[in-house]
Amino acid sequence: MGTKGMSLVLAAAGVAGALITPSAAAAPAGRWTGTWTTSMQRPMGATWQGANWSLDGFAGESVRQVVRISRGGTQLRIRLSNRYGTSPLRLAGATVAKAGDGASIQASTVRPLRFDRSQSTVVPVGSEAVSDATLLPTSALDRLAVTLYFAAPTGPATFHEAATATTYRAKGDHRFDATGRAYTAESHSWYYLSGVDIAGGPARSAVVTFGDSITDGVSATKNADNRYPDQLAERLVASRKPLAVLNAGIAGNRVLDDSDCCGDSALSRFRRDALDQPGVRSVVVTQALNDIGFDPEVTSAELIQAHRKLIRAAHDRGVRIIGGTVTPMKGSMLDSPRGEQIRGEVNRWIRTGGEYDAVVDFAAVLADPADPAALRAEFDAGDRLHPNDAGLQAMADAIDLSSL
Repeated sequence: MGTKGMSLVLAAAGVAGALITPSAAAAPAGRWTGTWTTSMQRPMGATWQGANWSLDGFAGESVRQVVRISRGGTQLRIRLSNRYGTSPLRLAGATVAKAGDGASIQASTVRPLRFDRSQSTVVPVGSEAVSDATLLPTSALDRLAVTLYFAAPTGPATFHEAATATTYRAKGDHRFDATGRAYTAESHSWYYLSGVDIAGGPARSAVVTFGDSITDGVSATKNADNRYPDQLAERLVASRKPLAVLNAGIAGNRVLDDSDCCGDSALSRFRRDALDQPGVRSVVVTQALNDIGFDPEVTSAELIQAHRKLIRAAHDRGVRIIGGTVTPMKGSMLDSPRGEQIRGEVNRWIRTGGEYDAVVDFAAVLADPADPAALRAEFDAGDRLHPNDAGLQAMADAIDLSSL
């Protein structure tokens, strides 16, 4: 039996220490559902969003990352990615706990994580690993702290640049440190941690939001969980709909072209980041701004054809796919007369083409009534492109929950 086949067998048996390939990432129906995710990127230097630790990686250090899950369950597991590493990733140990303030955790909830019954694991270059099932009952919107300890040098780190949340680093092994006082360094990226899954609840109950910086939530208030997917999760909880919401946005991401700093293209990563999520039932796509703004040769026909490929890929998996219109950009760094024409043509197709299973008109919701090409002033984070917290709330509110 090959590596891929063995991975599937082990995953089906609930042995999560096995390495898994992108096509084997989904757990058996009804067993696991993604409750939090982020899309992985190549290591890179500082950007307009600030410095990060990805190029240097870690050695003799603990990294504590706080994430808010969208659905609860009786057990959980984490997923780690070494997709863009240059050497095998040696994890000396890990814990999960319910988060406190800052880097602190609720001591009574801390649990050691195991990988094939061992506290340590090695993740080869280009691979992903999942932990064993861990008993920690959780509720929707709980905040979890995942702490990873790396005794040996990791080399450059696979990561997600724009976390819009604080990650903490400490020298030495501080996996069980409840106070968090040892964590004296901070970053605003996530490292290696690509997902949290929960067991329990209905099968096929995860909604993936897929896109660029607007989905990623780079303009949301840090540590406030105000990205539009977060606010959609809050709506679902309030409506007593047991659906998880997973954020697969990457700042700067394009539909057509890969980028060293802004991730693999939507076409390249859609199956891995959206369709392979455990328990996925539907995907909300809103993406094209960066292609329009940065590629002077791109055409609306090319973008529409690419969106059709996403639709076909989703339907081949039996996944529902919702199209989000491309949001206003007038007066922003992406604005141009030609770009506005292309945005209009793509949006006209999304609204009237009948190819998406449903449509959410983000562009209309965010537009200035007096100038539909521009972002409404009260929704502007300051660059005429990215919505602020109120604008992100308006996006979440625009989604018909029954369409999911």
